[in-house]
Amino acid sequence: MIIARTPFRISFFGGGTDYPAWYRDHGGVVLATTIDKYCYISCRYLPPFFEHKHRIVYSRIENVASIDQIEHPAVRAVLKWSGIEDGLEIHHDGDLPARSGLGSSSSFTVGLVHALSALRGRYVSKDDLAASAIHIEQDIIRENVGSQDQVSAAFGGFNRIEFRRNDSFEVAPIILSASRLAELQGSLVLCFTGFSRIASEVAKSKIDNLRNRESELKRMQAMVDESIRILQSPGVPIADFGRLLHESWQYKRSLSDKVSNPDIDRIYESARAAGAIGGKLLGAGGGGFMLLFVEPRSRQAVVERLKQLVQVPFKFENSGSRIVLYQPTGLG
Repeated sequence: MIIARTPFRISFFGGGTDYPAWYRDHGGVVLATTIDKYCYISCRYLPPFFEHKHRIVYSRIENVASIDQIEHPAVRAVLKWSGIEDGLEIHHDGDLPARSGLGSSSSFTVGLVHALSALRGRYVSKDDLAASAIHIEQDIIRENVGSQDQVSAAFGGFNRIEFRRNDSFEVAPIILSASRLAELQGSLVLCFTGFSRIASEVAKSKIDNLRNRESELKRMQAMVDESIRILQSPGVPIADFGRLLHESWQYKRSLSDKVSNPDIDRIYESARAAGAIGGKLLGAGGGGFMLLFVEPRSRQAVVERLKQLVQVPFKFENSGSRIVLYQPTGLG
């Protein structure tokens, strides 16, 4: 039995510039962190005593005789890509709901690649883990996804991630004092809007519009280093980070009419009226989790105003995808 634990992520700035359609022409960069909420993938070789060869357990249960019969697109793609021939049992559990803007789909893919590699006794580096997941999602499944989620899930931590025109990437950890990091974490509120969406559909509408939003994306890209300067300058109020988030959200909303909707706008404006400085909808948009920047003195008022929403306490994490149980047995 192998169990892989892979974190979800929060993206602060630069989202949209991590789409290949953008960074292959302009380069891209994002500021993102993983959090202590995880996707768990367990897998083992399935003894040949059953009518089915593969058993996949997630929100559904699939018992199938061949990989081609698997309906879960990521599982089917990863198993085909891996060339594995033995029967498998795969279980998925997540701390937070899917399709919610926290990179859960990529965490799943990264975790499954990691678990299968471990099951076969193969070490995989963080670079290879991220690159493999990007290839599977973009080239095999052909999802309309960027490249930041896979990198964050594989590496973990609070990072500046740069995407180069040649499809390579560089991960640079953000160096902050413990007090400044605590100040940032203490100013963030994560709440679930109650709306889920198919991220690929929202993303496609943004990708189709990239050429018409070049100036907006360049400004959003510049905000990454601007936000890092704010965090790394002790004399600069941390609230400036929140103001920049607000500005970024206005740009993000302009990328596609599917990014937001009147219900989401009402939630955001209600939070701002109660004292939130800024915030954004996480992921492609259209629903899922909203991140708000709220100074401690306004936190209670904002939380009370949004009490109809599920609020999720969290902390930054640094481990990335990890094998937390390694007990290879049986076939292979």
